[in-house]
Amino acid sequence: MSDDGLFQLGMDLEAREREAVDTSTFVEPRSTTHTEDTTQVSAPASHAQDDRLDHFIEKDGVRCAGSHLIIDLYDAERLDDLPYIEEALRICVKEAGATLLHIHLHPFQPEGVSGVAVLAESHISVHTWPEAGYAAFDVFMCGDAMPEKCVEVLKRAFTPGRTEVSELLRGKEVA
Repeated sequence: MSDDGLFQLGMDLEAREREAVDTSTFVEPRSTTHTEDTTQVSAPASHAQDDRLDHFIEKDGVRCAGSHLIIDLYDAERLDDLPYIEEALRICVKEAGATLLHIHLHPFQPEGVSGVAVLAESHISVHTWPEAGYAAFDVFMCGDAMPEKCVEVLKRAFTPGRTEVSELLRGKEVA
């Protein structure tokens, strides 16, 4: 899709770059008595050896279409700050070594944000409930991208009191 087409969909790519958020405000995760990191991400994925150009991966000895991380942030901050959320997604994409195609975020009234970063390697989605301090992120990537890198980025960005991560290896039947 051309940049003109994206602009008509409300996605002015150059304006997004001009409106970059200062990431110096990202802080290390705070320490609280109920901080429990239940991150259970397996070893980084590597390309499965195959003549096809299909971007399947092999992870923990399992050939699959990709790794899908379900990331829940509890007691998190800045969950209603749309430009900040967008910048956090952009940093996730960069840190994971993925390729951003476009981002679409929608603010809700009175608060909350839902959206998706569409990647050449799949997607990152976000849904926030600021009133509850809760955010749900789905990070699905294939190929050489490293979705597990997004966990630390999100923890730095939103300083959750607790983070839960689970992983699904998608497409085991087709790989």
